[in-house]
Amino acid sequence: MATIAKKHEMMPASALKPRAARMPFWLQVTTLTWRTLVVNFRVPAAVLPSIVISAFFLLVYQATLGDAAAFLPGLSGKSYLGFILPLSIVSSALSGAGVAGQSIVRDIENGYFSKLQLTPMSRWALLLGPMLGGAIVLVIQTLAVLSMGLLLGLQSATGIWGILGVVGYALLLGVGFSGFTVGIALMSGSAAATSGASFAFFPLSFLTATFVPLNLLSGWIKVAATYNPITYILDAMRALLLNKSPSLEVLTGGLLACAVLGVSLFAFALWSLGVRTRRR
Repeated sequence: MATIAKKHEMMPASALKPRAARMPFWLQVTTLTWRTLVVNFRVPAAVLPSIVISAFFLLVYQATLGDAAAFLPGLSGKSYLGFILPLSIVSSALSGAGVAGQSIVRDIENGYFSKLQLTPMSRWALLLGPMLGGAIVLVIQTLAVLSMGLLLGLQSATGIWGILGVVGYALLLGVGFSGFTVGIALMSGSAAATSGASFAFFPLSFLTATFVPLNLLSGWIKVAATYNPITYILDAMRALLLNKSPSLEVLTGGLLACAVLGVSLFAFALWSLGVRTRRR
């Protein structure tokens, strides 16, 4: 026994750590992201409704407002479909953001999340995995909406690069919204509360330059739209689809808005994780 104890003392500290402790941070995040995707794609009902809703609204917008570009200042000669399609992407983000939160709720209910907390896994990875999974789901939904738009006659002024840029903004937007639902899931542990919280951001899609450019708004709605980060994300997406030479200022504004949403809502999720940990 003394010999065994002596050998144990001579072993380096790194060799005594659990194997999971040596897992690189990026591998922790990608593993949890993959798990989130697998779990959600086993239940198509968690993904399909938001795609159907977004496609439906796009059809309605195009049918009722498709000729609006002819008389709206700033849109003359441009496609109103390209102007309104980013709104369908934002709507998809709002309705589909609950995917990440619901994944957390399921893990809390079956006890798996408590087991993860007992491992040496990074607390940031516990949050970023589901958040990135939710964002990737939004990218898939965005591709479906863009495909519908192309079938309706959408032509990107910046070609394939503009479409890829729109997908990139959707990814960043998805990370932000997913952080909010993850935070609510951690605080409540309730599927109903998490699902309901997804609609808390829904007014943001209407307190912005929804159907007309920002400079055509007036009064309190213009003030609200000016301070609404969704406005700048919509402007960036629209610039990529409608302008051959998008303004760098507009594109940067969209990135900054995504960053503000992403950082603030991740901080909220991190705080919620701390609250849940202290309860235990």
